[in-house]
Parts: sequence; structure tokens; C-alpha cells
Amino acid sequence: MEFDDAATLHRVCTDRLGEKSGRQFAAMARRGFRLVPSTDGAQATGRCRLGGPALLEPGTPWPELGGCPLSLHAVLDTDALAPWLGDELPTRPGLLNFFSLDPDVPFEEYQRLGLSPEDGLVLTADPARAVGTAAPAPARSYPAVPVHAAGVTMLPDSWDLADDDINFDPDEHWGAPSLFLLGWEDFDGNTAGGHRAFGWPDTSYASEVTSRDADGPAVHLLQLAGDTQLGWGWGDAGSLYFTIPAKAFAAGDFSRAEATVRCC
Repeated sequence: MEFDDAATLHRVCTDRLGEKSGRQFAAMARRGFRLVPSTDGAQATGRCRLGGPALLEPGTPWPELGGCPLSLHAVLDTDALAPWLGDELPTRPGLLNFFSLDPDVPFEEYQRLGLSPEDGLVLTADPARAVGTAAPAPARSYPAVPVHAAGVTMLPDSWDLADDDINFDPDEHWGAPSLFLLGWEDFDGNTAGGHRAFGWPDTSYASEVTSRDADGPAVHLLQLAGDTQLGWGWGDAGSLYFTIPAKAFAAGDFSRAEATVRCC
């Protein structure tokens, strides 16, 4: 669920959930980005892109699992994203490389080895030292698509809300607050089918993405939808998500990041 400006977000929340509940829901907003291919006319944001070679520091080994190399799906340039994220980016990790296990092998081999795109990780790199690093076989190599990161303000969808997040009357407002906000004529709450960074994920698959621990909901890093141009996809209208526990994110420990697939 995303808004182009915070004022509209607050107005919609309070108009439809009341002053108290609306302000509680609005307080859960996070800043994030729509990732739009720069080929659509928008200027690329720093070194942000989908696909292409990884941007790693010299000497960094290519990540693998059980001897199988992972595939690079995206790179985010947090120095370029920091002005919009502000305090929501407590550390400046430089470049974030997003990998998942997606080898170019026959499907039978994929099944036999028990491989899963949820075997993913994030590697950081110093932008001043990072160099393009090609994927070793049999990892897949996707075409490089520079992206423009358009800043938006996001709210969690229903499945990423806990029962005690919002104090509202379910008899007056059916379902979780975000369900109540969906489908209105002046607000498109469905972000499925797009690529997103930070903020909150689209979770229209009736299951959470941002799991919780004692420090609260996990931080959403990246959402990748199926993309025919790039040649990737995850099940029926599925998306690949990367999240990180809130405490690890605050400490800049991206080794704790995890990949998750959700599909219909």
C-alpha cells in the first residue's frame, strides 16, 4: 500500500478509520521506492539496477550453497537512496547485492537437489571499491536494467499487521485496517506486479512477509515481481522478497537478511 505523499496518507487513514485508529495506522508508515526501469524515460538512481553482474569488492568470493553458485537479481545503491530514507536507514552499507539460488539446470536436477529461491542472501560492497563481477556457471545471468527509485510512503498490508497494532472497531471497519482501505476509487492499494525497495511489501497472497521478533516487524529490503523482460518468475504471479530483522538492520548486519517467495 503506497502513497505519493504523507499528507494524503494521513488524510485517508483518519477519514476512514477515525482520528485515533487512523493516526495509529499512519504512524506505521515507512518510506520506500517504486523501482522503475530507466528505459521508461526516468533517470537511473545511482547504481541501482536489476540483473547484470554483481558489484563486489575485489577478493569477495561469489556466494554459493552446497557448491552451487547463487544468481544475482538486483543491486541497490543505498548512498543514492539515503536522502529519501533519512533516519529509516540507520547505517550506510553502500551497495547491496541481492542473490538467490536459481541455477540454470534442468528442472529434474533442481528438484533432485532440493533447491529453492528462498535460499538467498545479501552482500554489501563499498561503492568506491566495487567492480562488476560476472556470475559463474551454472548461476543464471540476467540482463542489466538500470532503475529509477521513485520515493513513496507505504503502509503495511493486512497480512503484515498484528492484532494489537491498531485499536479499531472490527464491527465498524470490516477486516484489518489495510483491507478496509483497499479498493476505494481514489486509492490503488495493489502494488503486486511491480518491483519495490524498502517501505512495506505488497503481501496480497494472504500470508505475512515481515516476520516479527522482540524488536518488531522485520525490515523490508526488496520485492521483485515476475518479469518477462528479465526472464524470471516465481510460481503463479509470485514475488521474491528480501527482509532483515530490525535489530540486524540497525546494526548494519546484512548477513541476517533472508529471502522469501510468495505466490498465489
